[in-house]
Amino acid sequence: MKLFNSLEEIKNIKETVVALGNFDGVHKGHQELIRRTVKSAKMAGLKSAVFTFRNHPKNVLSGKPVIKNILYLEDKAAIIKSLGVDYLFSLEFDEEIQHMSAEDFIQKLLLDAFKMREAYCGFNYHFGYQAEGNPEILMKAGLREGFGIHVLEPFRIDGNLVSSTFIRNLIEEGKVGECMKYMGRNYSVGGEVVVGNRIGRTIGFPTSNILIDETMVTPAHGVYVTYCCYNGVKYHGVTNVGIKPTIGDNKKNIETHIFHFNKDLYGKEIRIEFLEKIRSEIKFNNVDELAEQIRKDCMEAKLYHQQHDKDIIL
Repeated sequence: MKLFNSLEEIKNIKETVVALGNFDGVHKGHQELIRRTVKSAKMAGLKSAVFTFRNHPKNVLSGKPVIKNILYLEDKAAIIKSLGVDYLFSLEFDEEIQHMSAEDFIQKLLLDAFKMREAYCGFNYHFGYQAEGNPEILMKAGLREGFGIHVLEPFRIDGNLVSSTFIRNLIEEGKVGECMKYMGRNYSVGGEVVVGNRIGRTIGFPTSNILIDETMVTPAHGVYVTYCCYNGVKYHGVTNVGIKPTIGDNKKNIETHIFHFNKDLYGKEIRIEFLEKIRSEIKFNNVDELAEQIRKDCMEAKLYHQQHDKDIIL
């Protein structure tokens, strides 16, 4: 897959079938749209492409981060690549694009820059200045300019409309166990391991701490069964997301106790995959009560890992 991060980079490309959308979660609905795009391109002898923005348009328009990310840009690109896409147009939503009329958006971007001959989009796709463009306008332009438009119906699983908003709400409510059903993967966040308050080490449960990435949606305060991904290996663990009210640390962070692990991870990059919520974060009367609850949390997390990873021994 060839990645284009600006219009200036797009040169000498072949005619395309383009999947249109923000694809901020590349959830199962997005994946279906992209798969149809790839299949159609192969049948027509054209190149398959995905057009998205590196930054969320709503954040640009509001002047503040009102929409949290579900995916890091590199993960988004990797998932799209895995679906067999030839070109990824990952552009910055800048002032020029922001003020493009729907007609200019079609002509200057889709037709002139992307050499689009066919497109796939969702039923609620909008584009152009003040989101004036929609699938109906695309269809009318297609009849006039000679390109095809395929509008996908709402994509549902178990009666739920699969959307990035729906998935954000699941994560924010702590329902991380449902992410696999709608995204096809676990929700994860990453970061550099920083020095914490070291309380966990004194009570027998050393943790690896990462700061909250403010650009990413964060699970509700609580304790979760997790994988800790480090250096290409997944380790089993249990993770607390929150402010640690028992010890008076009011800065929200993510701290993970990794089972049977004794390496020093300070300064290293790790990724935490959330599998299931065990309980909400609560304040205990003292550290001894906290330690006893952590022991119970670890037992529950280990049982979960044993039930879902039959070949492991904990």
